[in-house]
Amino acid sequence: MNAIVLPVVLPLLAAFLLPSLARIWSSAARVLGPVLMLVSLCVLWTTWGEHPTPFVVALGGFQPPMGIAFHVDSVAMLFAFLVAGGALLMWPAWTDDDTMPRLAALTLLLVAAATGLALSGDLFNVYVFYELLSVASFGLVSARRTGAAFAAGFRYLVISGFGSVLALLGIALIYLRTGTLNIAHLGQLAPESLADPFGLAAFALLLLGFGVKAELFPVNTWVPEVYAGSSARVAGLLAGVVSKLAVLVVVRMLVVVFPHDETRMLLLILGVVGVLSGELAAWSAKDMRRMLAFSSIGQLGMIFIAFSIPGEAGWVAGLALVLHHLVVKSGLFLIADRWGGALQSLTGAARVSPFTAGLFVLFALSLIGVPPLPGFWAKLQLVIGLVENGNGVYLGALLVFLAATVIEANYLFRLAVAMYAEGASSTVTAPSGGNRIGAAIFAAVLVAAVFLLNPLSEAIDDLAVVGNDATGYMDSLAGGAR
Repeated sequence: MNAIVLPVVLPLLAAFLLPSLARIWSSAARVLGPVLMLVSLCVLWTTWGEHPTPFVVALGGFQPPMGIAFHVDSVAMLFAFLVAGGALLMWPAWTDDDTMPRLAALTLLLVAAATGLALSGDLFNVYVFYELLSVASFGLVSARRTGAAFAAGFRYLVISGFGSVLALLGIALIYLRTGTLNIAHLGQLAPESLADPFGLAAFALLLLGFGVKAELFPVNTWVPEVYAGSSARVAGLLAGVVSKLAVLVVVRMLVVVFPHDETRMLLLILGVVGVLSGELAAWSAKDMRRMLAFSSIGQLGMIFIAFSIPGEAGWVAGLALVLHHLVVKSGLFLIADRWGGALQSLTGAARVSPFTAGLFVLFALSLIGVPPLPGFWAKLQLVIGLVENGNGVYLGALLVFLAATVIEANYLFRLAVAMYAEGASSTVTAPSGGNRIGAAIFAAVLVAAVFLLNPLSEAIDDLAVVGNDATGYMDSLAGGAR
């Protein structure tokens, strides 16, 4: 068995064993999850170094395209690495509450499913892991056992279930036309089998189905309730990490199977509407959690706009925005641990916790795109890609993006000014120590990126080459499996 399956298999097994282990040996159950995340990071790092070229792992020994396969390249390894690293930083704080074993088990299940999504090379596997991810997400959202949490979980369940039906229907249409679900094999058959309105319909169904987790318009109405009703770490994990895996699935299909102008225009239009609706809703939001939730919708819309740009320029902008959003939005949701109430209640919050307010300002400045912070470089790549494309539709998207950035700056600066306002005594309390430490780590990553901009740019360029190489992805199928 190739070691690359361990980051999926180990968390999956541990998710079912941890509740029983907690009753027998609570100390071991407390550290099992973080230890497995460290093991996964080590396995992924070692495999990444030993296998720089893409390869395929045949599960059960059945060779693709007939068998279920993991397709492993640098892009898949990056997203799998982000899953394990993000889960480690936002691991639920262990308490004596009897719900903690279940919460830790659900987090392990989410990690296993998200890693499987990153590595899967066929649509059957993608759908299975997507459903496992949904089950884990439902449990984590409802973990607080409050009325708001249950209502948000139910709304999430209904919309996600609808998305699953759409995705399954799209997969069925693809299988009906091609007789295979291996993504690389589909790429070889697509020019003759899926380059027509039938294929466009199948892609649209996949886009809306998997777009639920990616906060794509119009299947993102669950976002504000879920992020406002769940814990800060769960919201950060869903917004920062899980949404990116759904984006990866959609973009893989776009590049390898549906590299057409019509599919890119569909992605662009939905991205533009997501940016407008998300940023305008964030501007009018009355509490911090909802503001961050709507802002996340806008940021994911920018990511979809970036990946709709053809060629490596789209991948460079998309990957830069993905990495930046993961760091910044995860840190902001950790800050919103106890600052998630009405915005008016945060007046003077900087006097309660100057350190937390400083972190908020740092994240906000990077999110807006103030140089020399990484957010400026990420947004600059998007601007360059839209301008170089030269298409009138992309120039229109550029205008929307610039207007959204102005709106974003307005509501973030408005909140920052209120935090440092004088004359009002804030009634809020400082976020918990663990969440402040987690936010500080994300802030340190952000600051370090300023000084490592050149090597990071080169790494993203290399990743963009791999991600945009549909021929290389398909050739790995012909090269055989390990």
